[in-house]
Amino acid sequence: MTLHDILTSVRRVDLRTNRLVNDMMVGAYLSHFKGRGMDFEELRQYLPGDDVRDIDWNVTYRMGRPFVKRFREERELGVILALDISASGGFGSTARTKREFATEIAATLAHSAARSSDKVGLLLFSDQIELFLPPRKGRAHILRCIREMLFFPARRRGTDVAAALTFLNQVVRRRALVFLLSDFLPSRPAAAAARGGGRDAVREIGITNARHDLICLHLHDPREGDLPDAGVLTVEDAETGELLELDSGRASVRQTYAEVNRERLAELDRSLRRAGVDTLRFTVGEPFAEGLQKFFETRPGRRRG
Repeated sequence: MTLHDILTSVRRVDLRTNRLVNDMMVGAYLSHFKGRGMDFEELRQYLPGDDVRDIDWNVTYRMGRPFVKRFREERELGVILALDISASGGFGSTARTKREFATEIAATLAHSAARSSDKVGLLLFSDQIELFLPPRKGRAHILRCIREMLFFPARRRGTDVAAALTFLNQVVRRRALVFLLSDFLPSRPAAAAARGGGRDAVREIGITNARHDLICLHLHDPREGDLPDAGVLTVEDAETGELLELDSGRASVRQTYAEVNRERLAELDRSLRRAGVDTLRFTVGEPFAEGLQKFFETRPGRRRG
């Protein structure tokens, strides 16, 4: 792919997602997410209606009349986009792959954050950390994030969500808003490692949600739950290279395939609920902006500590 092709793709995603923010997302993000804390603004004499809990008793004692401290909310947040770029993200049964779809969602979130003067950081991961860009402001930074989300060449094929979040908790010291975008399809070696005493993804999700404000965005391709009637198919696991032959012409095979996928999604939902994390599921190729907007407007806010 030429540099011109890369720049054209980045501009296309930038324009499309910027338009979504203008048309649908204005105010939704800003009205929901609060600042990291409260900055002292002024000390003034108590007025009827002021909260008595704001009285500064030391100053009140010295002055002989009640004074209150006034605070101003610190609006700026650090927003981290944690994007799974393992090999399974290259799959797409529609016009877009899961990785391209994830990039559009993440770019929309980045533009929403930028409109609120929030810093945006990027973490790309497979079964190792592929790239980390610390939170920064500026249009050039947003464009770089989009470019890396689309085209950064992953060195590994597998997925390790736990390792990515462990890294994030080590390098991001201040409380942040973290969007984790993944298909949550663990490679078999990673799953085996977890059973052998390695880091558990659900446990790490819970830890991250306690330290930060974590929102999981699950990206699901429609073909992952619906096998077409197309005769004998050879299916390859993108992350392990394992091949599986299926006779999709048999109704029982298609039914079993669908049931296994339904149970996988149900177990994922149960696990994320146990971790206490909010989750949104998006189907590749379907509109997502309205779902994000409704989520922002209805989700109870969490005070930044």
